[in-house]
Amino acid sequence: MDLLRIILAIILPPVGVFLQVGFGLQFWINIVLTLFGYIPGIIHAVWVIATR
Repeated sequence: MDLLRIILAIILPPVGVFLQVGFGLQFWINIVLTLFGYIPGIIHAVWVIATR
């Protein structure tokens, strides 16, 4: 299941984070990072998925 989340995190970072933590703080941080730049959103999403 984590592999699917990581693939989704690469395509749409907030979706991968949402599937991992729901509408928590990490989700909103990822939305902001993705709006600032796609790459920071991907890095954060993969980090959230890998550490939980």
